[in-house]
Amino acid sequence: MTAAQIAEAWRRERPGTPTGSIEIVTPVWWLAKLFADDRARALRSAGIDAATLDLLSVLRRSGEPYALTTRELARRTLVTAGAISQRVARAEAQGLVVREPGKPAGHGSRAVLVSLTAAGHELVEQSVDVVLGREARLVDGLSPAERETLAGLLDKLLTDVRSRVAGPEGPGEDRGDRTDP
Repeated sequence: MTAAQIAEAWRRERPGTPTGSIEIVTPVWWLAKLFADDRARALRSAGIDAATLDLLSVLRRSGEPYALTTRELARRTLVTAGAISQRVARAEAQGLVVREPGKPAGHGSRAVLVSLTAAGHELVEQSVDVVLGREARLVDGLSPAERETLAGLLDKLLTDVRSRVAGPEGPGEDRGDRTDP
């Protein structure tokens, strides 16, 4: 059944029910599930979990010396400080990152600086190639122009939806696990 068929069935069964979003939201949900399942398989084959890839990817994308404070990691990954602390502890136990005291953060506290190790750098390089290579193959059914158009529309929709669903904490607060190499 297509999203259009689902929308039509609701219009038939419940005239007046708002169905205008079904043909957008339903395919997005279906795609999210397909992409998430495929990414999980790719991550398993690369020997890394999604949370660790997210952490290592943020550090790698930050540029040399591949180090950020835990506060900046939390901001860039859109997870809580507690979640970052857990991710960093696991990655540190695996030898993928090191923690060291950073500059004073104000109010008498010190920032914690997290840096990629050589092993972390190697793992993220391999993992990103596996994941992004796979995802590139999944979307190559669209022409470059179609991908550009779709990317622009999705960015516009994401920006708008984020602003509409922001809670009292504001946009970007604790959005749960996100994997973004």
